[in-house]
Amino acid sequence: MLPLKKISPKELHERMQGEEKVLLLDVRSEEKYNEYHIEDQKCLILNIPKTVIFILEEGDVLAQISKEQPVVVTCTTGNSATKCADILDGLGYQVEVLEGGLTAWKEFRK
Repeated sequence: MLPLKKISPKELHERMQGEEKVLLLDVRSEEKYNEYHIEDQKCLILNIPKTVIFILEEGDVLAQISKEQPVVVTCTTGNSATKCADILDGLGYQVEVLEGGLTAWKEFRK
């Protein structure tokens, strides 16, 4: 199994300047998501908590995610995102983990 791809906050920011929408999957709880999340018109942002992904069966929740499109998975620090990305990778999704999570993103955006 190949190691998961990682994307730095800088690379994510650069990708958001491109033509294609970036699909972001935030795996934090709804409360944390509502407190702060990446917002950009170039992003399609989904909030599917890790607890849902950990018990995932292929189907309903993931119907909105195409296996053809890269998905950037994020959480607070990157740990939960990595676990979730492993699961999604095993299901055939093209996943990348935001290095350092939203903590690193906030630092980068200062």
